Amino acid sequence: MKFSSLLLCVLGFVAFAPAHADTPTPNQVVQGMVDELGKTMDAHRAELQNNRDELLKTIDAIVLPHFDIDYASILVLGQNARTATPAQRARFAKAMYNSITHRYAEGLLKYTEGRVKVLPFQGQLNEKRTLVRTQVVLDDGKVVPVDYAFRKSSDGSWKAYDVIIEGISYVTNYRNQVAAEIAKTSLDALTTRLESQGADALKSLEKDGK
Repeated sequence: MKFSSLLLCVLGFVAFAPAHADTPTPNQVVQGMVDELGKTMDAHRAELQNNRDELLKTIDAIVLPHFDIDYASILVLGQNARTATPAQRARFAKAMYNSITHRYAEGLLKYTEGRVKVLPFQGQLNEKRTLVRTQVVLDDGKVVPVDYAFRKSSDGSWKAYDVIIEGISYVTNYRNQVAAEIAKTSLDALTTRLESQGADALKSLEKDGK
């Protein structure tokens, strides 16, 4: 399973964090979501597998509250974020998120309990960037390191904004390709392409980056 195949699946892990009376640490968030993900898939896998629209709605409901897609999209845009208006940034963030979910939604359906091991946290919490390290077991038995970058949001909760698979950041993975396309056309043109072509547009960005 390649970087792109894992992306939506690991983003989905971020969504299943349970509610806590006290603000959970990033490691607690990931451990909670891993545990809950196994239960959720066991209970609803067949239903979601046969209803893509419901699968996408489920992803929308569970991913967005726990993933800082706005901050992530600013990182993906890089220097282009400085010249973009707030409306342009918001539109791009939504288009990028939708293109990812539409392409990799089925990755969540393959998740089974025990596939992810959350490693003990080392160091001190940093509100700007804290890594949660995990190991994901693939279908062929290979163990892949997957790290989640968290930051503390304005409401005090921890949100993930990047996923690093085998040392490759999804933010970095798209940044150069996004910059190249914006240079050729414009941010609005890229966003329109993501909105209209969705998964196919994302696929072409990944292909260009190889």
